[in-house]
Amino acid sequence: MPRTIDIPHICKPLLPLAWLYSAGVWVRNQLFDRRILPVEEFSIPVISVGNLTVGGTGKTPMIEYLIELISPHRRVAVLSRGYRRKSKGFVVANAQTTTLDIGDEPYQIHCKYNNLIVAVDSNRRRGIKQLLTLSTPPEVILLDDAHQHRYVLPSLSIVLCDYNRPIYADLPLPAGRLREPHSGLRRAHIVVLTKTPHTLTQQEIAEEAKLLHISHQELYAAHIEYQQLHHITDASRHDIASTIAHRPVILFTGIANPMPMMQYIERYTSHITCMTYPDHHDFSTNELNELSQRAQREDAVIITTEKDAARLNHIKLPEEVAKHCYILPMKTAIQPTSQAIDFDNLILQKIGINQ
Repeated sequence: MPRTIDIPHICKPLLPLAWLYSAGVWVRNQLFDRRILPVEEFSIPVISVGNLTVGGTGKTPMIEYLIELISPHRRVAVLSRGYRRKSKGFVVANAQTTTLDIGDEPYQIHCKYNNLIVAVDSNRRRGIKQLLTLSTPPEVILLDDAHQHRYVLPSLSIVLCDYNRPIYADLPLPAGRLREPHSGLRRAHIVVLTKTPHTLTQQEIAEEAKLLHISHQELYAAHIEYQQLHHITDASRHDIASTIAHRPVILFTGIANPMPMMQYIERYTSHITCMTYPDHHDFSTNELNELSQRAQREDAVIITTEKDAARLNHIKLPEEVAKHCYILPMKTAIQPTSQAIDFDNLILQKIGINQ
């Protein structure tokens, strides 16, 4: 299958600023590497999931993958920054928690995994210490989006790279979307190529490793697996083919890259209208009213993501939206199966479980 590289955001006139940014990142990393800035290690396994880029690489699906892998064996906590929340400091999710308290992605995880500890704190060291003081503390902590948060030394660092937007073809901010040069992969123990359009062969994985200049790190490939539709109000499950048969679809999202989701829906219908907004977008009353009117006028099915549904949860939805809106959940899947087994065993061994 021909390789498609999608880097539409490159702005080469901003390269001088990108060089200055890269120099600042290099100095910061040197201060951590030489222990001039403090780095703290903890007594329990801490697994970091991060990336080198701004925008979606599939961190939340990977966090959920790890939750489902580790939870049968150990008590797990997820610690996130809580991007765009309205609260401050350290917050642990409870039955009354909303997206305003912890942010949309932590809230999504909190709703899906009732017995999980979900907490937010922009200061990860403080957040870990607070988690360890709980009456029932976690035995493993998953750090969401923490590769650049170097004050914590993780037991295991997993870095995700979008296969379709390879970091070796990108540029540092603000000319591109790299938070740091791809030499930042050296700190990773595991690198995962996400959103692959097909199962990569060993030769393709080896070629990617060479392009990424990976030496000692483990490299895996993963793709998105979409699940059955969930109705937004009653969580009933629906087959996508029969739900959208002979009806137009409105894809209503505020995520970094809705393209893979749109391509998946296109397998079942060509009548798609996209109402897309920036990542973590807070939907306004006017936008929801526009969605409602369009859905009613076109007799359309509305499809959104779990992350968007988390933000919609605390808004009174127009009747037409509540009636016809479905959530399309996604999972990450390591391929091929032999690689998935190796990946799982590597994670479990790191937390003291021998399969």
